Amino acid sequence: MIDHARDLASVREATERLLTAAAALDNASVAEPSRLPGWSRGHVLAHVARNADALVNVLAGRPMYASAEARDADIDRDAPRPLDVQLADVRDSAACFQAEGDRPADWSRTVELRNGVTDAAARVPFRRLVEVELHHVDLGIGYELEDLPADFVRRESEFLADRFAGHKDLPSITLSDDTGGTWTTGGGGQGDPVRVSGPAADLVGWLAGRRDGAALKVTGGALPALPPL
Repeated sequence: MIDHARDLASVREATERLLTAAAALDNASVAEPSRLPGWSRGHVLAHVARNADALVNVLAGRPMYASAEARDADIDRDAPRPLDVQLADVRDSAACFQAEGDRPADWSRTVELRNGVTDAAARVPFRRLVEVELHHVDLGIGYELEDLPADFVRRESEFLADRFAGHKDLPSITLSDDTGGTWTTGGGGQGDPVRVSGPAADLVGWLAGRRDGAALKVTGGALPALPPL
């Protein structure tokens, strides 16, 4: 069962980790490239803030973003800001998300995200946790996939396995990591079944598009090319 209250607490903790780490930067380093192609660290911080606003919209029953173009324009607009402004925005937008999450609500209701994707409201805090944790890694400031909480890594691996389940471009894939986690995904495409295994951080990194899978062991065929998230 999804525990939205626990996930809201985890979001708060993850946000504080990100803010504490980012506070050691300066204006010059915020303008430097992040690990995401084409994005500076300022882009990443701006996205983290605007995503909080967007998920408040989702919980409140409003469109997540006005449009894809508006989403991208807001991130580009906010990316060049100095560090103190970036940090204040991440903190303030996170507080708004927490306040919305603390309101009495029917957490079993269905909400709509981007591109017509729907989910239970109770899963929105975990979706926010994914944004905060992975984008902390994307900043490239010393927080690595290996530093992610073990419970988060397990849940994110399961979440991504579910997301790719039945995908038309993937053969059947059995996933396993070194903590004992096992999942199946793909299965909608042609090709022999494959098994992919390895360290938990490398497996979730591959599933999330943060690592190329070179550290993973593949049997039954080549490592499948995952579609974009």
